[in-house]
Amino acid sequence: MAKISAAAARAHTRKKQKGSGFAIPKKIVSKLSVVLLVGLLAWSYQAIRPPPPNICGLPNGPSVTSSRIKLKDGRHISYMETGLPKEKARHKIIFVHGFDSCKHDVFPISQKVLDELGVYLLSFDRAGYGESDPNPEITSKSIANDIEELADNLLLGPKFFVMGFSMGGAYTWSCLKYISHRLAGAALVTPASNYWWPSFPSNFSKEAYKKLLVQDQWALRVAHYTPWLTYWWNTQKWFPYTSVIAQSIDLLSDLNKELQPEILKRRQYQVRQQGEYYSLHLDLIVCFGSWDFDPLLLENPFPHGEGSVHIWHGDQDLIVDVSLSRFISEKLPWVRYHEVSGADHMFPHTTGISDSIVKTLVLGDQ
Repeated sequence: MAKISAAAARAHTRKKQKGSGFAIPKKIVSKLSVVLLVGLLAWSYQAIRPPPPNICGLPNGPSVTSSRIKLKDGRHISYMETGLPKEKARHKIIFVHGFDSCKHDVFPISQKVLDELGVYLLSFDRAGYGESDPNPEITSKSIANDIEELADNLLLGPKFFVMGFSMGGAYTWSCLKYISHRLAGAALVTPASNYWWPSFPSNFSKEAYKKLLVQDQWALRVAHYTPWLTYWWNTQKWFPYTSVIAQSIDLLSDLNKELQPEILKRRQYQVRQQGEYYSLHLDLIVCFGSWDFDPLLLENPFPHGEGSVHIWHGDQDLIVDVSLSRFISEKLPWVRYHEVSGADHMFPHTTGISDSIVKTLVLGDQ
């Protein structure tokens, strides 16, 4: 027999091994790939899609425990009245609550001041919060329209004041834009600002933006550029989401760190009860999305001195940097700016300054 060379033997062995191996047909590989892709897409769709809202007053929904009015589009707005009866009041103020809050988070204005000034104070749950029906089509303009319709339903008369806190302060700009003819004056207290408003110089807004916690920078970036990912971003467990939704107290003063648990205890059962997407997430999308007007280009709504607009901000605010309100007040000279030394974001809830804010709002700077 002829001898087989070593090279030929190795080649024969490789061929034999290759032939005896199990190869998956290409058609099966293609089908498996399609199945995996479809599964991945289905999982992704479910992950980014918020569940339906748990609407108050419907079967299996939270109970309605407070007064509500029905809007023209069929939604309900829940509200709370304090101060003097509106029929006897000389001044009517509508309070616009902030992010992750509700109508019960109205400033602690003393009864003495309410009586002395003759103030009727109305606070309400913004759409999706508390006991107010969600509005999937919510915009900054629709929030102003809700306020006007609420005032008309409750017969507040042709003029009223608006006082907005934090994110509610941001939406007070919408009131000045869309329903200024109904306003007697406005107060924006530690107001949130949209870092993408066109009139903010890019270098300036970037500098203020970078002062946020990294997790908050990402949360706002997602809300602005990819709003359809906002629900997933703020519910996933892989990395930190916005510190405010996580109810972190790291950005508060020592005094407010002690107070915050009591504030959360009073309201946390109700604020998010209809679903975090329809309250918190839509709030982020609206406030930090693309607005259809630039607040920094607004004209004075009270050119004849028939009312006034005020901004109040603490210089130690770590949630909304004070530089934003300083810039706005310089850009809009008709806005009266009040900076509170040593105060953080929650200062109206702790210092008693809310009485001064109300006095200044209804009486002016006299």
